[in-house]
Amino acid sequence: MLHAGSANWFTELGEEVRPASEGAPDGWVDLGDLNLDDDPESARRQILAGITEATGDGSRVVSIGGDHFVTWPIIEALSAQYRELTIVHIDAHPDLYDELDGDRWSHACPFARIMEADLAKRLVQYGIRTATSHQQEQVERFGVEMFEIGSWDGSFAAITGPVYISIDVDGLDPAFAPGVSHHEPGGLTMRQVLGIIHDLAAQGVEVVGADIVEINPDRDVHDMTAMVGAKLVRECLGLL
Repeated sequence: MLHAGSANWFTELGEEVRPASEGAPDGWVDLGDLNLDDDPESARRQILAGITEATGDGSRVVSIGGDHFVTWPIIEALSAQYRELTIVHIDAHPDLYDELDGDRWSHACPFARIMEADLAKRLVQYGIRTATSHQQEQVERFGVEMFEIGSWDGSFAAITGPVYISIDVDGLDPAFAPGVSHHEPGGLTMRQVLGIIHDLAAQGVEVVGADIVEINPDRDVHDMTAMVGAKLVRECLGLL
């Protein structure tokens, strides 16, 4: 959908993010897929190595998919370069479980792994609407700044760089992004998500990477979610 004829390579903030494959001298490059092993520890090492290699020359990476597990090794790689990293996390779920059904590698746990290892200085979350009592305890434990959507007044946290953006597409209301595995009604609008991203530009912070995860094409409707994902990729590229 990044190459859909109905769109173009300009972000809403006026940045052109044309790929190098279309002749842009400073355009972005598609590094292809990482073919991950089924074993989660092996997959973590593969992602860690891939991101470390991709960013070793100072390049910055926007990662696409799969589930939210991938953010942990991405942050693990970036934390070696950026010790004062702030994560801006958009999601329906806090993903702070210490373990889920006995699994500490679950996509419901990556930010617990990140924060317990001190891989980030701050974790700022928007769109949350499913925080359990255990995850509220984790919020207190790790000093997470959680903006639960039911009480969010639309204001944004003051942020200093470097910043990493992590977007689980189910942070949006299913009306805007039906192609996710876990529908959670009452979510963010697309305009609110774009507002969060654009506020980082307004604050002038250094964005050093991003991911867009958890799109499930088997549940999409008329490629609506795929187009949402493509737009989010473009807007994140514009900040890099």
